[in-house]
Amino acid sequence: MIFSKIVSTGAYLPQKIVTNDDLAKTIETSDEWIVGRTGIRKRHLSDESETTVEMGCRAAKQALETAELSAKDIDMIVVATTTPDKNFPSTACLIQEKLGIPPCPAFDMQGAACSGFVYGVSVIDQFIRNGMVKRVLLIGSETLSRVVDWTDRKTCILFGDGAGAVIFEASAIPGIIGTRLSADGRQKDILFLDNTPDACMQMQGNSLFKFAVNILDKVAIQTLEEHNLSIGDIDWLIPHQANVRIIQATAEKLGLSMERVILTLADHGNTSAASIPIALDRGIRDHKIQRGQLLLLEAIGGGLTWGTALIRY
Repeated sequence: MIFSKIVSTGAYLPQKIVTNDDLAKTIETSDEWIVGRTGIRKRHLSDESETTVEMGCRAAKQALETAELSAKDIDMIVVATTTPDKNFPSTACLIQEKLGIPPCPAFDMQGAACSGFVYGVSVIDQFIRNGMVKRVLLIGSETLSRVVDWTDRKTCILFGDGAGAVIFEASAIPGIIGTRLSADGRQKDILFLDNTPDACMQMQGNSLFKFAVNILDKVAIQTLEEHNLSIGDIDWLIPHQANVRIIQATAEKLGLSMERVILTLADHGNTSAASIPIALDRGIRDHKIQRGQLLLLEAIGGGLTWGTALIRY
C-alpha cells in the first residue's frame, strides 16, 4: 500500500516588518489593542520584487535544499493561494518555470482561501496513493497586502505576506493518515474578496470567530475518531494562524494544552494559505516537531471552507 509522507519543508517571509506600533501611526489602534484581540505583534509585507511566485520559489528552494533534492526530482506542483500574480498561467506553472522543474502536472488551489493548504494536502495525497506521482511540491504563498484596505483597522491589523512549502513523497510507511474537508456556501458573506479592480478583503469578524470556534473542534474530533485515535494521541496541533483567541478556544474545547500547539501568529499575522506550512516549517526547524510524532493540521477560510489533515511526521 502506498502512503504520502513529509520529506522536507521551507518558508519565506518578506524583509519588510510592520509592527503594531507602526500601524498605530496611521490608524486608530495600539499594540495593546491588537495583541489583546488577535495575538499579532507584527507582520511581514512584500515589496514589488517579493511576488506570490517569487516567495513561493524561495520557500520551495529551501525545502529542496533541506531534502538534498533538485528540480528534476519533483513530479507535481500544487500551489494554494488567494493572491496569484496572474489569473493564468497558474502560480504553479510560473514557479515550475522559475525553478526549472521538468514538465509535470502543475495547478493552483485558489478558492479554498485560508483552508487552501489543507485542501492541497488532501488532493496531493490522492495522487500519491493512486501511484500517479511519487514526489509533490505543495506550496502556500500569499501577498495579502495587495488586497487589504490599510485604512480599515478591522482587517488591516490581521494580515501579512509569506510563503511555505512542503515536499511529500510516496512511502510504504503511513505519513498522511487522513484528511477531512468541508464547506458551507451559505456563509459566503462572512469573508470574501470580489473579483473587481481595487477590491479589498471584506470580513465579518465576530461571525467568523463564532463559526470557527463552533466547527474546528468538531471536525478535529471527527477526524481522530475516523482513525480510532483520541486527542491524547496528538503530539502537535498546527492550526491556521488567524487569531490567537480562535486557537486558544479550539484547544480548550479539545482539552489540549497550548504547549502542544505550534503558534507563530505573533511574528507574521494571518498569511492565509501560507500560514500552516510556515508554522510547520518553524516547528520542525525549532526542533519541536520530531520524526514519528502525530500532527493535526486544521484551517478555516473564505467560502466558508474548513478542513483537517492528520499526519505522522
